[in-house]
Amino acid sequence: MASSEKDTLFVIAAAYDDVDAAVADYEAVKELYHEVKTSHDFDAAVVAKDDEGDVKIVKKHEQPTRHGAAVGLGWGLAVGVTAALFPPIGIGIATAGAGGAAIGAVAGHASGGMSRDDLKDLGETLDAGQAGLIVVYETNLADQVAANIKAANRVISKATDMAADQLADDLRRAEEATPTPQPATTTAAATTTAQGTATTS
Repeated sequence: MASSEKDTLFVIAAAYDDVDAAVADYEAVKELYHEVKTSHDFDAAVVAKDDEGDVKIVKKHEQPTRHGAAVGLGWGLAVGVTAALFPPIGIGIATAGAGGAAIGAVAGHASGGMSRDDLKDLGETLDAGQAGLIVVYETNLADQVAANIKAANRVISKATDMAADQLADDLRRAEEATPTPQPATTTAAATTTAQGTATTS
């Protein structure tokens, strides 16, 4: 997909030895975004591994201005990248108000906007720590975002073909195609418990 440099979205992944360090950089990057306010395309998420090695989202921020259908779902491109890198996390995201079709749409959009090699590099980077930070941002924030990631033990950045507007269209189509939810089952309840508590701030 052809796009101008201004519209190019980048994804940065950083690995940390502990969740607190990841959250500290997350807060610094989020504060930077609110100070600069030059881009509507900004998403960030902190992920962590539990004792079994499963990945969960512990903190997330989505800037909904241009996301259209993504507004109200509580997650955007950064969580989409996470779902593409760690497929099992899609089960946890499902309890946050999104159906399986929408999860597939956002994960597919994220993976479709990056090469397999880039996805492999991002996944290996996040796998190098006990916690990770994923930030999706426009070119005009690149230097500032990188400068605010200080506590990581490994960082990698990749250009993508993702677009918030296209994500909104993908989600809208997925929602329209999603059947009415069935009553919660024991499996769904177990999934909710396994997810833990992700916070949006």
